Amino acid sequence: MYTEKVMDHFRNPRNVGVIDNADGVGEVGNPVCGDMMTFYIKVKDNTITDVKYQTFGCGAAIAVSSMISELAIGKTLEEASHLTNNMVAEALGGLPEQKHHCSNLGADALHKAIEDYLSKHSDTLLKKENKQGINTTNINGRNKMAKPKIDKDCCTGCGICVDSCPTNSLELVDDVSSLVRPDTCTGCAACADACPLECIKMED
Repeated sequence: MYTEKVMDHFRNPRNVGVIDNADGVGEVGNPVCGDMMTFYIKVKDNTITDVKYQTFGCGAAIAVSSMISELAIGKTLEEASHLTNNMVAEALGGLPEQKHHCSNLGADALHKAIEDYLSKHSDTLLKKENKQGINTTNINGRNKMAKPKIDKDCCTGCGICVDSCPTNSLELVDDVSSLVRPDTCTGCAACADACPLECIKMED
């Protein structure tokens, strides 16, 4: 039922615990199965230096949490925000269909921790970059202050861009993707990269 890698991460979970004074904390839960995950991150120079988590749930949920923590450590915030449930499942060698929600929970918990960090430090980060004369672009070379412009005629309401947004700035409104929280948008362009029809452009 489970791959050898899943069982290894279940029996020997990595990075379990709590980070005191964490830079970001994210918590998600599935009321249907009862799985709960809380992720803690430490960030230095825009890079995730440590990840800890507390997970209450099945073996797959524990394995997913362990794998997500390993995938995230050492990545920039932008890179970590692009980690998806499919990437986690693939890294574990696959998950049973009925357990795919566990990988989604893991990615969501990490993204919420990143969102928490950004909500606390976005102004400080921007001021630091400007003071040091650093180019304010993300890893894709786009302006961090750019916001997604969605072609409403192109959008099919598939929701892929909404799911990809690490700061939950997008929502489906009348079956069309919309930027409902521009103040939390970091310009990471995850939504633009995820859109299968290229309906989203990043503009200042």
